[in-house]
Amino acid sequence: MIVIAKPRASQSHAQFLAMLPAIREQARIAFRAAQPELREELVQEVVANAFCAYQRLVERGRENIAYPTPLAQFAIRQVRSGRRVGTTLNVNDISSRHAQVMKGVIIERLDQFDPDECQWREALVEDRRAGPAETAAARIDVAAWFNLLPGQRRRIAKTLAQGETTGATACKFGLSAGRISQLRQELEASWQQFQEEAVG
Repeated sequence: MIVIAKPRASQSHAQFLAMLPAIREQARIAFRAAQPELREELVQEVVANAFCAYQRLVERGRENIAYPTPLAQFAIRQVRSGRRVGTTLNVNDISSRHAQVMKGVIIERLDQFDPDECQWREALVEDRRAGPAETAAARIDVAAWFNLLPGQRRRIAKTLAQGETTGATACKFGLSAGRISQLRQELEASWQQFQEEAVG
């Protein structure tokens, strides 16, 4: 089946495409303080939101009142409030931007260096059966164990904990893959001893 686009629809798309650079520029300015990976996502979300708003105007036959600045400002407000195109607003899901805005929840990464405390923090893979107290205790134990390890051994342990392979870790530290395998076993024994001492 061949579908022939209506001239009005193609004209409206062309009109939106003409406004697109101005909408993108305003979105970039609005989210210039965001991290680069997040900034690009937010800009694209503004474009999608602006297009949906523009389409609603076209459906009502009011595309003649569509201008890039009002469309961009409306879309920016929508994105800032957590309203994303194609998703429902769930105030109970703390990973949703809408819930974060409405409830004032801040989600932070735990897998990065903490410059204030000069300590490395790693988000452990959480067992869904473990409670928050058990997970917090495990994170504290891992940090304490890392602090007991000597310099290079600590760096090797952290590299392995981040999921690097034996070969990649060996290349990074200028050691053989066999030595890294030995160190992996020694680190495992050290962790087991640390756990036994903590319990005892």
